[in-house]
Amino acid sequence: MVTEKMYDKLAQLVVKKGVNVQKDQPVIITAYLHDADFVRKVAYYAYEAGARYVSIDWRDSDLTKMAFKYGTKEVLSEIPQWQYDKTKYQQDGGACYIHITSDKPGALADVDGEKLNIANMAYYTKMADLMSYTMNNEGQWCVVGVPSLEWAKVVFPDLSDEEAFEKLGDAIFAVTRVSEDNDPIEEWNRHDEELISHSKKLNEYNFRKLHFTSGLGTDIYVELVKDHIWVGGGCTTPKGVYFDPNMPTEECFCMPLKTGTQGIVYASKPLSYFGKVIEDFWLKFEDGKVVDFDAKKEKETLAQLLSFDEGSSYLGEVALVPYDSPVSKSGILFFNTLYDENAACHLALGRPYSENIKGGNVMSKEELAAHGANDSMQHEDFMFGTEDMDIDGIQEDGTVIPVFRNGNFVF
Repeated sequence: MVTEKMYDKLAQLVVKKGVNVQKDQPVIITAYLHDADFVRKVAYYAYEAGARYVSIDWRDSDLTKMAFKYGTKEVLSEIPQWQYDKTKYQQDGGACYIHITSDKPGALADVDGEKLNIANMAYYTKMADLMSYTMNNEGQWCVVGVPSLEWAKVVFPDLSDEEAFEKLGDAIFAVTRVSEDNDPIEEWNRHDEELISHSKKLNEYNFRKLHFTSGLGTDIYVELVKDHIWVGGGCTTPKGVYFDPNMPTEECFCMPLKTGTQGIVYASKPLSYFGKVIEDFWLKFEDGKVVDFDAKKEKETLAQLLSFDEGSSYLGEVALVPYDSPVSKSGILFFNTLYDENAACHLALGRPYSENIKGGNVMSKEELAAHGANDSMQHEDFMFGTEDMDIDGIQEDGTVIPVFRNGNFVF
């Protein structure tokens, strides 16, 4: 059972380890209304750490649905200048961002898909030049979850409200490495060291490409950019501030060459995309681009994702996650990418992380493109790892080295 002490520990963990709030730094929190008690804890510890100010951007799924139901396409396509100016003001002040997720998976399932696409395109187009702040780790950011009844009832539909909420809470705190009697910051320091060790080994091998196969039918080659860097654990800002952007995290991730992916990949878990859940889908790649696809549920939504912009049908990330990770061992399908991506190897369509290439954080878009990086206004992870997944690393001279066997690292 999750206690107030554990919520308190989680709030401290997010502030001290997640974003590592610095003296006189603004803190921006995005959260849902039903999480107000936890938000107050996070705000308190942010101020204790020396935050200049704490600003909350509140969310509510019901209000969002109303906006889509009653808003016209014209209104939904308009992103006010003040919204851009507000974010730029925050970034210019060196803010760090905390996103607390607890919304109901599929909350926008019955929303008009065209309206949703129009609103998303308008937002990303308006805010495009500000996205590098978090994508390039110019400032700290962290995504963390807390249980909600709405979320719990989707994950555990056959349990009572009380049982579902308690079980989801137990799972979230367990995979986030917070318990009644531990020091979660020490736990995270040890965990980061392990992920950094795996990444170091992958960097030493300097693979040209990876070959993934699984019983689902996945058979895909993912070529990596030259001078790539595998990253695991936390990240570091240009000012030298270390932070952990995802809680939980179990991945070592890298940058694919935009035109270097060949083959077919079958998703092993559903993908929640802007409030809709895409299920049982596959993608076929030729020269890096998705040339064919299908899904048993929300195929139209998958089509919208792939056609969002030119780069959304190419890969921006490849991530290795052991099948024996704590998230996977929980046996729970969270219907939330933050958690489900840490239960399985995953790929991301769209924009890459510039830290995955040597000198990438100071490269322009044109320079990144010249090195083979993809570019897009979005970044969407989907899971394809399985218990029987094998991965081979192929070096420049053709040497093949086993990386995964039966879903886990062999080194």
